[in-house]
Amino acid sequence: MGFWGLERRDAIAVATFTRPPRNLMSMAAMSELEPLLAEVATDETVNVLVLTGGIPGYFIAHADLDDLTTLARGEQVDGDPASWGRALGLLESMPQPVVAAINGQAWGGGCEISLACTIRVAARSAHIGQPEVVVGIIPGAGGTQRLPRLIGAGRAADLILTGRVIDADEAERIGLVNAVHPDEGFLEAVLEDAGVIADRPRHAVVAAKRAMVEGLRLPLDQGLALEGELFEECQARPDTVELEETAAGIERSAPARQRLDTDQDR
Repeated sequence: MGFWGLERRDAIAVATFTRPPRNLMSMAAMSELEPLLAEVATDETVNVLVLTGGIPGYFIAHADLDDLTTLARGEQVDGDPASWGRALGLLESMPQPVVAAINGQAWGGGCEISLACTIRVAARSAHIGQPEVVVGIIPGAGGTQRLPRLIGAGRAADLILTGRVIDADEAERIGLVNAVHPDEGFLEAVLEDAGVIADRPRHAVVAAKRAMVEGLRLPLDQGLALEGELFEECQARPDTVELEETAAGIERSAPARQRLDTDQDR
């Protein structure tokens, strides 16, 4: 039985994780996610990927502790433990932006999966945290590295060292999530947000994500050089020139004090 479902909404792919009763992420489930991501990454008809949970109240609750204790005893589990790192690396580096639609509990590994995504959006009832220290471990799928880079070292230390779980409003306030939507109609609201990105020129979105993700790993001068290279690649495209000419024409014909709508510019 598969744990991940994949459906299309025009240029948006939606990957839904369903593992009753609590959406615990097992090694087998993560091993299934890895090839799914690899397939989506090569699909040029997909502009945005959305990840969400298929069990009410759960995004991805956390890593399956039964798997962790089995591994600690030196025993085998279903699936490849190394798939955790590879799958999260794909979420971060695949060409398409990835939106984590956090529709419930996202603790530990669930939070770490969201951190590897490009954008995080939470339902009002969602709760998020890195409570690994409570059970004597530390975040092991990027939490100690991605969380400080996202919200700052001090705020990340508070969450990681206390194991404190926060609600959606606090997560938005500290920058852990980009937005909070009501529970009712949550996924549709996320898809509407993602649709704005999906409607932009794909080559520009892909280049912008690459510039941000790779640039953050580089010294500033090298990041700026990468940005410049990608800018030139985008600028050299005939379709980019056409879009720019259209936008310039609209700008010339509009009154100077009129605020232009970027969608009209296109």
